[in-house]
This record gives sequence, C-alpha cells and structure tokens, in this order.
Amino acid sequence: MRSIHAVLIAAGLLLGAACGGASDANPPTAAPDLPPEISPYEPEIDPADFVAAIDNPYMPFAPGTRYVLEGRSDGENERVTVIVTNKTKEIMGVVCTVVKDVARVDGEIAEKTFDWFAQDRHGNVWYFGEDSTEYEDGQPSSQQGSWEAGVDGALPGIVMLADPQIDDRYRQEFYEGEAEDLAQVLKLDASAEVPYGSFDKVLVTKDWTPLEPKLLENKYYASGVGVVLEMAVKGATERLELVEFSHP
Repeated sequence: MRSIHAVLIAAGLLLGAACGGASDANPPTAAPDLPPEISPYEPEIDPADFVAAIDNPYMPFAPGTRYVLEGRSDGENERVTVIVTNKTKEIMGVVCTVVKDVARVDGEIAEKTFDWFAQDRHGNVWYFGEDSTEYEDGQPSSQQGSWEAGVDGALPGIVMLADPQIDDRYRQEFYEGEAEDLAQVLKLDASAEVPYGSFDKVLVTKDWTPLEPKLLENKYYASGVGVVLEMAVKGATERLELVEFSHP
C-alpha cells in the first residue's frame, strides 16, 4: 500500500517543498510561489473514504470541544470562541461536522462563521466551506467569503494533514478569487507558552493566500489540543493565544 504522502502527491493535494528550510530563525518575508504542476486542482472526493469522527491529534474536533483565543489584532482587543457542535451538514455526499466560530473585537461581535469539516480514513481533516457573516454595530453587514464545496466550482481542501512533514504544502480551500488559503509545515518540534499552558513538540504552519500576498500568518498546534497560538508575521499585527480549552 502506498504511504499517505504518496496518495496525497498523486492527488495533487500536497504542493511540494517550498524554497528555503523551515529551520530559519527569522520569519519568512514572502509567501512562496506555487509550482505550476499543482494546476489544475482536482481532488477526488469519495464519501466512502470519510469517517464519522474527527480525531486528528492536531485538530481533535469531538462535539462539545471549545476553544477561546484572546489577543490583539491591529491595535484592538480580539476574542475568538470556537465550539464544535453536534450538528452536521452533508456536502458532496460527505457528512461534515459543523463548527461555530465567533469573533469579537473590543467586546462587539465582528464575525460569526459556521465551518464544515470532515476527516478521511487516513486521518486528514478536510475543509468543505463556511457560512460567514460579518457585523457592523452589532448588525449583519456582509456574507463575503462564504462558500460551499461543490457549488459554483468551489472545492474542499485539507486543513490538517494526517502525517505532517516539514516543508509539506497543501491547499486548505479553493473557491477561485474568493477562498484560496494554503499552508506549509514549518516545524514539528516547536515550543509555545500561552495563558492556557506550555507546550512542546508543537506543529507550526505558515498560512497564506495568493489573494492577499502581503499577509502571512503562523499557526501553532499542540497534540491533543489543537491550535494554541496564531501570529501574523507579515502585513498585519495580530497575536491570538489560547486562554480556555475544554474537550469531552
């Protein structure tokens, strides 16, 4: 049987190694260009390849799991609450777990999103879209950025690999011109200290999108918990740290 990495490369989901190593002390100053061989992006989705539970150690999304991250974003106080619900949504024949994400800035609701995730039998966690609403003065103002895999050419992507390796790059979502996030594995053995606790052997990814090439973000994932730190490294000033976590 081929390894999961071989399967992903054959499917065009892993994008290949990036320029430069992940051990550089300084954060990257530019998002790497994508190799031409990744186009077109045509993931094959077979509902039979997906399982009911999302138990990837870096994204353990059992219903009832709750995260709270707090910090500063462009000079304002931000609080993000993520709750894994017991609701599901069928997309492209795959039963996805609904995750609610609410962002508040200086105490006022700024965005509410329902994200749709599913895990394949190898352990990769896929992202099938989002229903996102932005708010101004407490009132809904826009649903820009919402998309659903299988609708209007949108396609799902992988948000967490089953077996991440340094320099792996992969598409997290694909809705041309609207949602084109990508990620690269930088480290597998980092440390992170946040209000919730201190963690070793932390997975660090670099996240970017060609739609906003001036922005670059690093995310830190602890095994058994999930994301513990999000930090902008280019184009913005943002740092969100895990302050609360509960898991059933």
